Amino acid sequence: MTGVSPLARRALCELEGKGSQRNIDGMARYGIRPKAAYGVKAPEIRALARKLGRSHSLALALRASGVFEARALAALVEEPNALTSKEVERWVAEFESWADCDSTCLALFWKAPFAFEKARAWTKRKAEIQRRAGFSLMAALAVHDKGANDGKFLRFLPLLEAAATDERNLGKKAVNWALRQIGKRNAHLNREAVLAARRIAKLPFPSARWIASDALRELESPQVQARVRKRG
Repeated sequence: MTGVSPLARRALCELEGKGSQRNIDGMARYGIRPKAAYGVKAPEIRALARKLGRSHSLALALRASGVFEARALAALVEEPNALTSKEVERWVAEFESWADCDSTCLALFWKAPFAFEKARAWTKRKAEIQRRAGFSLMAALAVHDKGANDGKFLRFLPLLEAAATDERNLGKKAVNWALRQIGKRNAHLNREAVLAARRIAKLPFPSARWIASDALRELESPQVQARVRKRG
């Protein structure tokens, strides 16, 4: 850990002390096989993040370590307004698994001032994990950005429809996730997401049929319909 700040060094040492091979083996069963990992459970990473507080320099040092849990911690301690577009692009290029991708989008990227722009741009990437990042970010924005207007999410729907023909597993699951989260924001977006899902269902691809059927099952359910009606 030569060249690492004392705070980052202490954080890495604490993470390593909380890890176990059993947890690393458990991660692998879910397709999470990073090059470097300590095997630390998510609640312990969150607890350490609360203790450390926000720090842009610390986040960058943790991310640069290459350790899976350190990168998860980086997303929790980063200052969203300090993160630059160039740094975000570097983080996305370093993603090793769906877990790294999704947790970073949910914990951090949606808070960035350029989040909607990045979500649209990444869905057009060829690399599967980077493309997933775009859809994961759409889902994160739909869940967390309560103040965003409907128009921002309506502009996502054509991108979801266009990507529904991608048979790769990471992509199709993220498309489905984003479509469902957009459709649960309110009644208007629910109607538009349902219409988009029905259009996707007509595409002659197995991935499209799965995306549509799974999304419609949830978006048209009595529970979701009652919820979006209350939201207006």
